[in-house]
Amino acid sequence: MSTRIAFLKGHGTENDFVIIPDPENTLDLPPETVAALCDRRAGIGGDGLLHVVRSAAHPEAAHMATVAEWFMDYRNGDGSIAEMCGNGVRVFARYLQRAGHVTEGDLAVATRGGVKTVHIDKAGDVTVGMGKARLPEGDVTVRVGEHTWPARNVNMGNPHAVAFVDDLAQAGDLYSPPPFSPAAAYPDGVNVEFVVDRGPRHVAMRVHERGSGETRSCGTGACAVAVATARRDGADPAVTGAPATYTVDVPGGTLVITERADGEIEMTGPAVIVAEGEIDADWLENAVR
Repeated sequence: MSTRIAFLKGHGTENDFVIIPDPENTLDLPPETVAALCDRRAGIGGDGLLHVVRSAAHPEAAHMATVAEWFMDYRNGDGSIAEMCGNGVRVFARYLQRAGHVTEGDLAVATRGGVKTVHIDKAGDVTVGMGKARLPEGDVTVRVGEHTWPARNVNMGNPHAVAFVDDLAQAGDLYSPPPFSPAAAYPDGVNVEFVVDRGPRHVAMRVHERGSGETRSCGTGACAVAVATARRDGADPAVTGAPATYTVDVPGGTLVITERADGEIEMTGPAVIVAEGEIDADWLENAVR
């Protein structure tokens, strides 16, 4: 490990990330190291970590290298691995732009949830092609305290349970994962979204992200919410033949989600780099002992 390790800090609608550039995949980032970096009091602080690696240099992404030069090796704040992070992809793209690896326009980013298409526009927003949602069959419920709600099972490359509630305060503190049933629906845990209506094609949500707790925003969660809301509203684009666009308010801002008639979903929102610096390797070594 080198004496100092470069890092940046960024966020997308206040879903924040430690960014570690490591093009040739030379750094060892075990879960305890990631958790130390993401610690908000003793580390840099973040909901997750974006490990920036060339696809060809990472065994999980090498098969995608011909279509996507860069791989977003995403980790949750507790160090666990996640398939995908929608806000993270936007911030990842913003880092690539800042570093001079890409310019405004279109690019492809490899993730564990597949290759994602990204567009960086001149106005500053970033749009991510999030792929198609899968809606596994079967009834799911989530619970907070004495409240229990039916939830829509939506998979955006990672699992979500979307529950419509009367008041977002009913979600409680969301520090710990809301219980769900049946357990077999989500064998690896689940992101849980609580949703209220704000107006026509306009909702607001809170989310518990597995491995991170409540976050200020969740991109895949916002997509899952838009998909679940469209089905509830009878606006399934596959049925109507028309795209469905929803504005989704999250605690950290606003995202715009469009599901097209072919099922492809696009998410548009801001992505900001707020700082960069160096991690002291001695601190990092001591932090994970």
